[in-house]
Order: sequence, then structure tokens, then C-alpha cells
Amino acid sequence: MKTLYLIRHAEADWKKAEETDFERTLNNKGVQDAIFIAKKLVGLNFNPERIICSPAKRTTETAKSICHEIDYPIQNIDFDLSIYESSLNNLITLANSLSNIYNEVAIIGHNPSITHLSNYLTNNYIGNMPTCSVVKIELEIDTW
Repeated sequence: MKTLYLIRHAEADWKKAEETDFERTLNNKGVQDAIFIAKKLVGLNFNPERIICSPAKRTTETAKSICHEIDYPIQNIDFDLSIYESSLNNLITLANSLSNIYNEVAIIGHNPSITHLSNYLTNNYIGNMPTCSVVKIELEIDTW
């Protein structure tokens, strides 16, 4: 059994015209939501062995909030540029390339690809994963 958590970053601040999309930070609501969802995940025994994250500012900030709450070392986050503006096929390749030593992995990324991966791996169609949402997928597999 392998478990994959798909996490969409918290709400970003669109008001700073000088920032590129990659540099956009979380807005105040996003910061609060990231802390809230992190605390909820602790209560649900969220304990990934590996966290892979887009290096965009808003995903990084979301990941750091989660890591702080679950006592996951921030320096152990694997930042992967391919997650930013990723295709579904890229995320499938990423999941397939995971080391089999990991049974629980979290990917923190962006829409629409994070929603597409959830739809691809489950029978539960989600039209759009909202910001700061999490999908837990339990896979009846022994290898990624």
C-alpha cells in the first residue's frame, strides 16, 4: 500500500504587480489557511516520509507552514521545478519515479495539474481543487 497526498498551495496575493507569477506570495488568508490545514493534517496523522514541492513562492510558503506543524525538517523538502506549470504526464512520471522506500509521499503543487492528477488516480472527479486543499489517495500498490 502506498499513500499519495496531493496538496494545492494556499491562496496567493495577486495585488503586487511587480511580482512574477513564480514570485507571488501568500495573502493573509492564505497564510491563515495554510496553518489551519496543517493543524487539521496533524489531527489526521499526516506523516509523509517525503514532501516534494514546486519551488514557487506560494507553494514554498504553504509547505513551510505544513512542515512546521508536523515537525518535518524544512531542509528535507525536495523542491522540483518541473511541478511548476506541470502537465499531468509530468506529475505521473514524477510519481512513478518515487523510490519504493517511501510509503507516504506528499506533492505540493498548482492547478490545474494537481487536480488532473487526482482525477487520473481516483474515480472521484474533482472539477477544481480549491486553494489549500488536500486529497489523500491510498493506492493498492507495492511499487510506485
